[in-house]
Amino acid sequence: MTATTPAAASAPAASPAVPASAPAAPSRRADTGVRALQIVLALFFAIPSAGPKLVGHSSAAASFDAIGLGDWFMYLVGALELAGAVALVVPALSGVAALALIGLMAGALVTQIAFLGGRFWYTPVIFAVLLAVVARARRHRTAALLRRVGGRVPSGTRGV
Repeated sequence: MTATTPAAASAPAASPAVPASAPAAPSRRADTGVRALQIVLALFFAIPSAGPKLVGHSSAAASFDAIGLGDWFMYLVGALELAGAVALVVPALSGVAALALIGLMAGALVTQIAFLGGRFWYTPVIFAVLLAVVARARRHRTAALLRRVGGRVPSGTRGV
């Protein structure tokens, strides 16, 4: 039987040689799950969300007329959703795309509450939460992208 001294018991366990600034890589199972979530979100944003806006479907036009911004804004939102959908499946852009689409969902939430009666306020919230999962899981890619373009990497993306 081996006795442990209090000093040895409180000493930190040896950790593998991983730099303190490197984010923890997700497990293979988590990575596969997040990749599947990215694909599902991309399909949603590309087809049933951006599609009607880009073709000027009457249901999308009616919503944007109720907001008072007209067709130009409908086409802009549709184009942003489509760009976000494409970027969600590009590995280097997936985290940034998720963050950008969260911003779009924040605008959709405000619009739902302020102009459309708040009937489906929870829809952009649900999508924002799912996008936050992607952004969190892909934060190491976002940090690498920021380093590549020469920007400063926020301290919250290092070693988290």
